[in-house]
Amino acid sequence: MSKAREKMFPRLVEQLKKSSGKSALEMATQELLSSMTLSEKIGQMSGNATLLDVGIMLVRYNLRTYDSGENRRLGIPAIRFTDGPRGITVGRSTCFPVSMARGATWDPALEERVGAALGTEARAQGANFFAGVCVNVLRHPAWGRAQETFGEDPHLLGKMGCATIRGAKPHAMTCVKHFACNSIEESRFYVNVNIDEQALREVYLPHFKKCVDAGADSVMSAYNRVNGTYCGHNRHLLTDILKTEWGFGGFVMSDFCYGIYDGKAAVTAGLDMEMPQTKCYGKKLRQLVEQGEIPTRAIDQAVLRILRTKLTFAARDRGAGYGKNKVACPEHTGLAWEVACKSMVLLKNRNQVLPIDRSKVRRIAVLGRLAAQANLGDRGSSSVRPPYAVTPLEGIKNRAGRDIKILSCADGCLAKALRTAANADVTIIVAGLTARQEGEYFPYIRGGDRLNLGLCQKDKSLIQAVCRQGSPCIVVVEGGSAITMEGWKDDVDAIVMAWYPGMEGGNAIADILFGNVNPGGRLPVTFFESADQLFAFDKKADNVTYDLYHGYRQAQVKGLRPAWHFGFGLSYTEFGWSGLRLATTTLTEGDTLIATVEITNAGKRPGDEVVQLYIEPPATVVPGPVKELKSFARVSLNPGMTRTVELAVPVADLAFYDTDHKRWEIAKGDYTVRVGPSADPDQLKLTETFTIV
Repeated sequence: MSKAREKMFPRLVEQLKKSSGKSALEMATQELLSSMTLSEKIGQMSGNATLLDVGIMLVRYNLRTYDSGENRRLGIPAIRFTDGPRGITVGRSTCFPVSMARGATWDPALEERVGAALGTEARAQGANFFAGVCVNVLRHPAWGRAQETFGEDPHLLGKMGCATIRGAKPHAMTCVKHFACNSIEESRFYVNVNIDEQALREVYLPHFKKCVDAGADSVMSAYNRVNGTYCGHNRHLLTDILKTEWGFGGFVMSDFCYGIYDGKAAVTAGLDMEMPQTKCYGKKLRQLVEQGEIPTRAIDQAVLRILRTKLTFAARDRGAGYGKNKVACPEHTGLAWEVACKSMVLLKNRNQVLPIDRSKVRRIAVLGRLAAQANLGDRGSSSVRPPYAVTPLEGIKNRAGRDIKILSCADGCLAKALRTAANADVTIIVAGLTARQEGEYFPYIRGGDRLNLGLCQKDKSLIQAVCRQGSPCIVVVEGGSAITMEGWKDDVDAIVMAWYPGMEGGNAIADILFGNVNPGGRLPVTFFESADQLFAFDKKADNVTYDLYHGYRQAQVKGLRPAWHFGFGLSYTEFGWSGLRLATTTLTEGDTLIATVEITNAGKRPGDEVVQLYIEPPATVVPGPVKELKSFARVSLNPGMTRTVELAVPVADLAFYDTDHKRWEIAKGDYTVRVGPSADPDQLKLTETFTIV
């Protein structure tokens, strides 16, 4: 082998840094590919984890990076994989609030900062590939891994997923997952999702398309089947849609261990890399090529995608500034606190019991089995091990000050808890879910999908007993998705949805309760009144059917009144809405709708409001949702301040998928714009109409 070909990868990277552009990249990729043997090519497609690594994975996931594709002869670096929807899973990283909580911020700019922190901490701990961008639709709140995604709505998912990618991309290669229709945990390895093309295209894929357009380097296939074919073997998803229609230039990798079952089927479908270990690729794949079962060009196409991604990243990589001092540094832990504060949703506040009035309160009882726990969320593949974590009780003590005495009882004894509450001016109960009730499924150990959408009986009994005593009762709820609260929500004075709030969660909870921070989070998922309002959820299902309707769409078409609507959230101040205007009321297919609305802080505290724009299509679009979220903006206002908020919607985003003609169409006719603080029809009082001609 000529020495000119040795260490070719670094030489090509230097060339690309001097001569950027698509043609230069393709020439470099082809030159590198032409220098590789068949074994080297297949080595790029095959994960390197051993059986020992897989065994360790069950005990301590991501103890080290999961690698693939290092080629020392040509100087090609390995893909060094780390997971981390809420923080880097290698090492002892910053633990941010879960993705569902970050969806509740409705703040893509803030999420971009989180993405940058995640990418930086990945690199500082030896990873160059970040696979923590999960944008699966939350179809039903019982889904055990709901906490790993940003919510129920494709538009919100797309905006937040793109923000994570933009933030992480300068520091690490990014991977968006799980493609597609993955939203049941316990039957994820075999469940078949029956779905028509309209629902697939309009509800379960558009946010993936946005992430691809935002520059995602890789897409991870899902475990489940779609219309009878495993996602890792599904040519319609991986090649027809992702690679051909969307023009995705990166590579597709399998989900771990059970992502594919047949090497020929996977390669033919368009799956480029098997991770983390080799079961169907590696030597088996080489034999299939040598036997003529798989054409060499199929291997070349897969390897080209992997090499192109590696070269692109290496050429943009700054390669410095990733010391261990960047991991869980003050900047990142401070960001974790900020995100936790901005994610918490005030669901109820009777008689303005919140924020706690320090001049009137001298003793606060802090009760509940979760009060003294750092409840960070799932302990499966999204588990993060931060250097510290603040419990709600610790946070309340930190913020209470000298003049307020904190009385606590977290030992589970109801009688003792009631005696503690009887001696307090205000009682705070911390209740909710843990990794044992929801998360990645490990039989007989933890996680899985939920059977009960409400709190456990022990939590409900405590809340109801305290409320009967008559003193003000505040409930802080932790969890990764919507929780039903029938039987007790009408009795309590205030409810704060804190999600799984991360390592600084205890301090953030206290800052919300004491009014140091005005809550501005809004629900990224509908909180239904009870499970009776939802369709059935079978966590062991072999077959399920997905359609256009779930969440707030389902509430509309069935005329349901949820406990709290999608987008809902209270504040310690009041906001006035007025002056909805459209820049033009007649548009064509290539135009962008521009709407402006005036928001005024009419209260006495600074606060954030989330302006939400929904659009109803013409009646001719059937079947379809009554209205859909199409734009939003989070704005901060000081008391008395008025701001004009501009919201933009490309007309292309209003297209529906015509299954008969297999194409996107934009219906001509009259559309209605509705703007307000949630999907609640009673709150969408500002309306205008426009026409597409």
